[in-house]
Amino acid sequence: MSLLTSKTMGCRCKMAGGVAAGLVAIYAARKCIPVCVKMLTAHKSKHSGDETRHRRQNCDKSKKKSPTVNWEFLRQLHDIIKIIIPSPFTKEFAIITLHTATLVSRTFLSIYVAKLDGTMVKTIVQRDVNRFIITLSKWLLIAIPATFINSLIRFLENKLALALRTKLVSHAYDKYFANQTYYRVGNLDSRLSNADQCLTDDISMFTQNFAHLYSHLTKPILDVALNSLTLATLASNRGASSKLPSVLASVVIVVTGYTLRALSPKFGKLVTEEANRKGYLRYIHSRLIANAEEIAFYGGHRVEQDILKKSYKLLAVQMDLIFQKKLWYVMLEQFLMKYVWSASGMTMIAFPIITTQAIKADGSFVDDDPDGGVSERTQSFTTAKNLLVTTADAIERMMSSYKEITELAGYTSRVSQMFTVFDEVSQGHYERGAITDDMSNILQCKGEVITTESRIEINDLAIVTPIGDIVVPKLSLKIEPQMHMLISGPNGCGKSSLFRILSGLWPVYKGTLHKPLPSTMFYIPQRPYMSIGSLRDQVIYPDGQEDMIAKHLTDSDLEVILNIVHLQHIVKREGGWDANSDWKDVLSGGEKQRMGMARLFYHKPQFALLDECTSAVSIDVESHIYQTAKDSGITLLTITHRPSLWKFHTHLLQFDGEGGWRLEELDAATVSTRLSLNEEKQKLETQLAGVPRIQQRLIELCSILGEDSVQLPPTS
Repeated sequence: MSLLTSKTMGCRCKMAGGVAAGLVAIYAARKCIPVCVKMLTAHKSKHSGDETRHRRQNCDKSKKKSPTVNWEFLRQLHDIIKIIIPSPFTKEFAIITLHTATLVSRTFLSIYVAKLDGTMVKTIVQRDVNRFIITLSKWLLIAIPATFINSLIRFLENKLALALRTKLVSHAYDKYFANQTYYRVGNLDSRLSNADQCLTDDISMFTQNFAHLYSHLTKPILDVALNSLTLATLASNRGASSKLPSVLASVVIVVTGYTLRALSPKFGKLVTEEANRKGYLRYIHSRLIANAEEIAFYGGHRVEQDILKKSYKLLAVQMDLIFQKKLWYVMLEQFLMKYVWSASGMTMIAFPIITTQAIKADGSFVDDDPDGGVSERTQSFTTAKNLLVTTADAIERMMSSYKEITELAGYTSRVSQMFTVFDEVSQGHYERGAITDDMSNILQCKGEVITTESRIEINDLAIVTPIGDIVVPKLSLKIEPQMHMLISGPNGCGKSSLFRILSGLWPVYKGTLHKPLPSTMFYIPQRPYMSIGSLRDQVIYPDGQEDMIAKHLTDSDLEVILNIVHLQHIVKREGGWDANSDWKDVLSGGEKQRMGMARLFYHKPQFALLDECTSAVSIDVESHIYQTAKDSGITLLTITHRPSLWKFHTHLLQFDGEGGWRLEELDAATVSTRLSLNEEKQKLETQLAGVPRIQQRLIELCSILGEDSVQLPPTS
């Protein structure tokens, strides 16, 4: 019966080994077959035509390097570490120091517990009740600090991740809001398609992975070092050599590491692509929310739903690919680290115990004990096994951390690229995709911006859009204080583009621009931005209440301003200055435009850039606002189609939509002439609008009467 059982056990072991070997062979085939196919087809592809080769080279150039563990990754990580831990005298460094001390304490506790386990097993074998109770009591007492330290390790890991994220987010926000980078990244540069994804998810994942890896690499390294020293000491105490177990362990670890490294998928590239697709899906959602009203009017929900489904499907396919890669990789990893290492560990433990006779401190042999040395060998075996299991687990975590390191490389690459783009965009260096060489030459910032005190002077300025379209090749003019300029022209002629250049949003690609400090110019768009905050915050934006107090202004002054723009009633209507609402929806279109003009009177700039900012305001209120602005000494630069505003300006800058322009004075006679011409134009437009209806009616009458008309072309 025992013989049959042993044969059965042997067959099962052989079957298990065969299954494991088969699985490993399947994984190796999955990895090697594509490589072999690629090598076999390389010769065939070598003789393909010049056109195909040229297309492939262009494709390779367009591909970005996939993030991986290399010197570039270490350089990027070093640069980020200098940001999050600038010096030893910081909160972050203190948390890391405390975390490291906790990890060291946990390692020493593990060694002590392993020895205590061996002693406890020895008392059980010897049936020594008193010593067993004493040892068990020690084991329970040591559990209190051990469990606290385990919990403290997790707490400090989360605390470290939060502290690093706070530091990195603060630094990123400083970069993001410096020199209007938040605008330039999305409008003048195309390298960061989703800056919000980088500022939120990517930074969060980077700090979490960094803190997790620090904890899961520092403790294993300590475990390996201290446990190996303890095992060597135990072996020497028994008079055994640790050379053979050390050699065996080294060979197994090196072979395992080389195998896993050679067959490991490119997790860094996969995770980076997953992050890109997550960012794109979030962008599609935010785009749908921002344009919900227009989509609802068009009834375009089916198209938008299809776009969302396609975006999610791309993300799901990428995540499924990562899961498949991990399936085979984790299978191989578990086989090598769990079963192969366990067999090697048992060999390492058994070798000193089987081949040597332990000698006690008094010089006698352990085998001479009454129990034949069984209890002593059991104690040594239990202690060595616990230490070896801990060491193997530590090495396994170190080696399995490689895929986590590659994931960290992906997030490091994205965060590093974000800071690189922020720095370059802040310095005026922009890159856009899908532009020709001619556009690239145009988009070279060769212009010059010079700060003046109280005038705007433009010399041979080229108005160029961010995609390289030249709207106006050369513009030269000079605007002095109290030179109120009206700007007109067809759509797309460069009116708003000129304001963007004057405000510093767009760079000066060619020519020279003399302008005062940005604080002396105030831009008001057609749809004023309503910020989050109180009613007071809407009037003083972008100032805060502290800035308002520093200017020695009170709520009474704000009431005077609201009276100018005919909004004094909303203070009582909305519940006072401290009322908080969603002002974008609470205020009507005309009220929001008048609120924008209220900001003009609060800040009292030298120049006001007004872009159709009163199109929803009644003519009488609009006239009162413009006259008050002129009386306040504010120089007006206005884009408008309303003839009623011509009288408030002294000059007219007119674009023709084909790159040409002209500047002329607007005196009373010129305004009167232009008003009469505008009235005639409107009459003709009204008359011409009725011509199709009159012509259609004439056709109907001719059809009823069966006659022709001299005003209609003859019918065949």
